[in-house]
Amino acid sequence: MARRSKAREVALQMLFLDDLNPDVGAQAVAGIIGERLPDPELREFAWVLFSGVREYRALLDEKIESVAQNWKLSRMAATDRNCLRLGAFELLQTGTPHRVIIDEALELARKFGDAQSPAFVNGILDKLVPPEKRATGRDPEFQDQE
Repeated sequence: MARRSKAREVALQMLFLDDLNPDVGAQAVAGIIGERLPDPELREFAWVLFSGVREYRALLDEKIESVAQNWKLSRMAATDRNCLRLGAFELLQTGTPHRVIIDEALELARKFGDAQSPAFVNGILDKLVPPEKRATGRDPEFQDQE
């Protein structure tokens, strides 16, 4: 598994934990991330993803629901909901190429979701790609070559 892929996986697991157990504190999550990711760079990346989704959750949820026709987040499987939040955060708040983000989200959906999860996640995230990321028709160079 690629380095950043592992960090995304841990971030997704922490988002799932936070979603289903909102009383779990940030310190506990940081501790778990530290246990699972010994590399400081990956720990930082996972923490940025987790804390960013947590900070922008209301906005991310609003954007996801606006493109998820006939779906409320509360009706989505928790794994799909958190894959979407993670992918939406990266799409809207980072310089990571949209193709990398969607591919990573699909891998997480395959690993943790059900048979329909990858198509569901793909369809929604594709609608959330900002026009400026899509404008060139290709993504700029990115160091996340895993």
